Amino acid sequence: MNYAVIIELLSASIRIATPLLLVALGGVISETGGTFAVGVEGMMLGGAFGGAVTVLVTQNILVGLLASMISGVLLAAIVAVATVRFRTDHMVTGLAVNILALGMTSFLLRGLFGGKTPVMVLPTIGTVRIPWLCNLPVAGPILFNEPLMTYLAFFLVIPVHLFLRRTRAGLTLRAVGENPSAAFSVGANPERIRAVAVMVCGAFAGLGGAVLSLQELGTFTDGMTNGRGFLALAAIIVGRWTPFRVMWGCLLIGAASALALNIQGWGLPMSSYVIQMTPYLIALAVLCGIGRKARMPAAIGKAFLRS
Repeated sequence: MNYAVIIELLSASIRIATPLLLVALGGVISETGGTFAVGVEGMMLGGAFGGAVTVLVTQNILVGLLASMISGVLLAAIVAVATVRFRTDHMVTGLAVNILALGMTSFLLRGLFGGKTPVMVLPTIGTVRIPWLCNLPVAGPILFNEPLMTYLAFFLVIPVHLFLRRTRAGLTLRAVGENPSAAFSVGANPERIRAVAVMVCGAFAGLGGAVLSLQELGTFTDGMTNGRGFLALAAIIVGRWTPFRVMWGCLLIGAASALALNIQGWGLPMSSYVIQMTPYLIALAVLCGIGRKARMPAAIGKAFLRS
C-alpha cells in the first residue's frame, strides 16, 4: 500500500464519518435528556430527501441545507409528541418513525414527479482547501482539503461539548436525563426540555442526511441512508455519550467503511456482500467489547410523571 493510497484512505474515513458524526451529536443531545434516539435513521433519511428536492427546485444549496434541518425537525416532532406527551415506548416510536420516513420519502419521490422515479443530478458542496495548511505533509491533504460540511461537523463537537459540560442549560439537560423529578423540583420543565432536545437532534440528523445527498452523492435514492443512523447510535454508545469520544467512534466506523470500499477495488477473492458487512461487524464487535461498560443516563426511556 503506497503513500497516496493511505492518504486517500484516511481522507475517505473522515468524509464517511461526517454524516455519522452530525447524527451522533444530535443523538447525544437527545439521549442526554432522557429520550432514546432510535428515530435518527428516519430523521436522516427525511433530511436527505428534503434537501435534495429543495435543491432540485431552487438550485440553492443553503436553502437545501435549511430544508434538510426542517425535515429532520418535523420527524423529530412526531417522536417528541409521542414520547413526551403520550408517554409511548421510545424504541417502538423511533422504529415507527424510521419506517414512516422510508415509506413517505419513497411515496413523495414518485408522487411529486408524476409517478416516476426521477434521476436527480444535484449541485454538490465542493471541497475547501485551507491555504497553507493544506500543503502540510501528511496532515495537509487529509485534514485541510475536505468539503465544507466536514469542517462544520468536526467543529460542532467543541460547542456541543461546552454546552453539555459548561453551561447551565447543558447541566439542566443532563439533570433531566438523570433525574427528571429532581430537575422539576428546582424549577425545570422536563417535558419541554426533552421535546426541545429531540427536535435539536432532528436538526442535526437532517444535516447528516444532507451530507449524503448534497455533498457525497449529489442525488437521492430510496433508503439511501442504508443503516447509517444505527451506526451513529453505535458510536454514541462506544463514545459513552461524550462528544469527543463519539467523534472517535464515528472515525473508527468511517475507517472501516473506507477500508471496505478500497478492498472491493483490490480484487480479493471475497464476496462483495461480506465486504459490505465489514463496518457493521466492526461496530458490533466494538459494542461487545466496550459497550458493556457504558453507563447511559439513568432516566433514559423513562416517562416523567408529575407528582
